[in-house]
Amino acid sequence: MRSVIFPLIGLNIIVFLLQINLGSWFTELFMLDSANFLLKPWMLITSIFLHGSTTHIAFNMFGLLIFGPLLEQLIGPKRFLTIYLSGGVFASFVSLFFYEYALGASGAVMAMIGTLIFLMPNLKILLFFIIPMPLWIAGVLWAFIDVAGFFFDNNIANAAHLAGMFLGLGYGYNLKNKRKKEPEVMKKTDWDEKDVDEFLKKY
Repeated sequence: MRSVIFPLIGLNIIVFLLQINLGSWFTELFMLDSANFLLKPWMLITSIFLHGSTTHIAFNMFGLLIFGPLLEQLIGPKRFLTIYLSGGVFASFVSLFFYEYALGASGAVMAMIGTLIFLMPNLKILLFFIIPMPLWIAGVLWAFIDVAGFFFDNNIANAAHLAGMFLGLGYGYNLKNKRKKEPEVMKKTDWDEKDVDEFLKKY
């Protein structure tokens, strides 16, 4: 299987354009509706490809574009697609208990990031494009922000974010424990093609 990153981004963009052009009935048909979940169980999957605004989809697709290729190189496209979709569905399921309606790929993106936190915790990133820090510290801060979000009416599905990250962390932990010995390359923050090959040999 070739890379799934751009097909996923393309699918999200196509669905968003359909939302804009077909009207609210299209969004309402496929978004997560807790009251009617048993009548429309497919919403657990379809809702993760819907977005509420241009800003909403822009942030999610930016996260997918930045972190997705790196994680996909580490675990392969099939595993990547598994954690992405599983994270999104699990986030949707958890949202049933917190929100009347929900939509967006945030849970799937957070699952992807959660997996990467376990595999490359010391990867240097710029939090909010400004503050340099290891990925694991950024993950702690993102989780803290989502927990704090429960106490404010911010129109953000914080529970979905946390659910996705939790699943991703569990998946990353499981992958990491499958290796008998952690390779030296895991201590590096800049990888080349040889480093990726060395990592994949441990699976």
